[in-house]
Amino acid sequence: MEFNWTFVFVSFITILFLLYLRKKYATTGGKRQPPAPPGWPVFGNLFNLGAMPHRTVAGLAAEYGPVISLKLGSVNTVAILSAKAATEFFKNHDLTFMERTITEASKSHGYDKSSLALAPYGMYWRVLRKICTVEMLVAKRINESIAVRRRCVDDMLTWIEKEADSSETGTGIHVAKFVFLSSFNLLGNLMLSRNLAGPDSKLASEFFTVMVGMMEWGGHPNISDLYPWLKWFDLQGVRKKMDRDVGKAIEIATGWVEERVEERKNGIDRHKDFLDVLLDYEGTGKDELEKMSERDITIFILEIFLAGSETTSSTVEWALSELLRAPDKMIRAKHELNSVIGSNEKLEESSIDNLPYLQAIIKETLRLHAPIPFLVPRKAAHDTDFMGYHILKDTQLFVNAWAIGRDPECWENPNSFEPERFLGSKVDYRGQHFELIPFGGGRRMCVGVPLAHRVLHLVLGSLLHEFDWELESHVKAETLDMNDKMGIVVRKREPLIAIPKKIKC
Repeated sequence: MEFNWTFVFVSFITILFLLYLRKKYATTGGKRQPPAPPGWPVFGNLFNLGAMPHRTVAGLAAEYGPVISLKLGSVNTVAILSAKAATEFFKNHDLTFMERTITEASKSHGYDKSSLALAPYGMYWRVLRKICTVEMLVAKRINESIAVRRRCVDDMLTWIEKEADSSETGTGIHVAKFVFLSSFNLLGNLMLSRNLAGPDSKLASEFFTVMVGMMEWGGHPNISDLYPWLKWFDLQGVRKKMDRDVGKAIEIATGWVEERVEERKNGIDRHKDFLDVLLDYEGTGKDELEKMSERDITIFILEIFLAGSETTSSTVEWALSELLRAPDKMIRAKHELNSVIGSNEKLEESSIDNLPYLQAIIKETLRLHAPIPFLVPRKAAHDTDFMGYHILKDTQLFVNAWAIGRDPECWENPNSFEPERFLGSKVDYRGQHFELIPFGGGRRMCVGVPLAHRVLHLVLGSLLHEFDWELESHVKAETLDMNDKMGIVVRKREPLIAIPKKIKC
C-alpha cells in the first residue's frame, strides 16, 4: 500500500489549525473580537499593510468597520479608524490603554524608561508631565522666549534668501531642510540657550547628525518588534545603529548638562531656560521624585528634539505644498497677512489670533497630514470590552489619526484641501474635538501643543509674508507629488523644492 504523504500533510495542517482555534477560543472565552481581514500563517496581516500602512488600514474601514483587529507577526493589534470610535476611546477607555507599546529601538540605553511619551504610567510620568504643563510649557514661560523664536525664524529667512541668491535662476530650494534647521536651533535655545545647527560648532553639528540618525532608526520597521524572540539576533541591525546614535547623543547632551551644573555651582548668572527648570525641580510630596537624575534630564532633552523638530518641518512642508497647488488660497493667506501686520512689518506671535485664515490652513494641513498618523501606539493594561468587542491584555492599539482626519461622517469632501471649512468653526486640535487629533488626546496627549501652535504659525506665516513662492518650471501644480513615506514622522515622499522670491517692500 502506497503511503499518502499529501493526506498526512493536509491532516497535519488541519490539526495545527484546530489547535490554533482551540487556543484562541480558550484565550478569548469565545467572546466577540473586532472584525479582521484574512491573514497568513506566521505573518498574520503583515501583507495587508503595504508601504503606507496608515492609508491601507484606513481603507479597511469600508469593509470591516471603524474598529478592526490585525495580527502583525505575533503581535495582537487593534486599529481605531473613525472619529466616533476615537471619541469613545478617549472619553471612556483612556486609562485602560495608558501604557505604551515599546519598540526595540526605543529601549536603547533605557530611553523608553526616561521618556515622557514612552515611560510607564506612574510616578515618573506624572512628575515629568507636571513639569511640562505647569512650569515649562505654560503661557508665561513660552512668552518669555518670544524673542528667541523670532531670532531663529529670522535666521531661517536669511539662510533661504542667501541660498536663493546663490542658486541658478529658476532653481528651487529644499524648503523642509531650512525649517528643520531653524526648529532644531529654536529647541536648542529653549532647552540649552545655544544654537545646535550651523557652522559654528563641530560638537553641535555632530549632535545634529546623531539626532537625525535617531529619527531614522526610530521610525524604521523592525522585524524584532513583530517577533520578539528574534530580538537577540537584531537581524536588520536597527538596535545596533540606534545604540550607536543614542549613545553618542547622550554623551554630548550629558556634557552640556554637566557644564550647566558646574556653572550653577560657581554662581554664574544667566537667563533661565528649560534645562534650569529641570535642574531646579524638587518634589514636594511623598508620591513625587525628590529630584530628576542627570540621566533622566539628558534623555528628556533628546526627546524634545525628536518630538519638535521633524514634526514642525514636515507640517510646514505639507502646508506650503498644498498652497502651491491652490494659488487662490495662497493669495488669500498673503492678503490676510498684509492686511493684519502690513507689508513692511514682520509677523509677531501676538498677531496669530488675528489671522483666522492662517490658523485654518494649519488646521487643514494637520487634518490631512497628521505628522504621526497612528499616534504613539498604546497597549491594553488588562482584558477589556470596547464598543462591543473583547480586547485582550497587551493588545497593541493604533488610533489612526490620518483616517479620522478623512472620516466622511465628519468632513465634507474629506480628501480636499479646504481651509475655509475651519472659518467660524470651533473645532481645534487641542484634544477636545476627536475628529481632529494630530497631537493625540486624553492623558497621553502631546504636551507640546501650546509651543507647536506658536511655532507652526510663526514659521509658515513668515515664509508666506517674506517670500513669493513658485514651483520650478518643469513641475506643474496639478502633478506635484503629494505621496508620503513612513518614518517617525510621515514626510513627503519627494521633498518640496520651491523657488522663493524675496518680496521688495
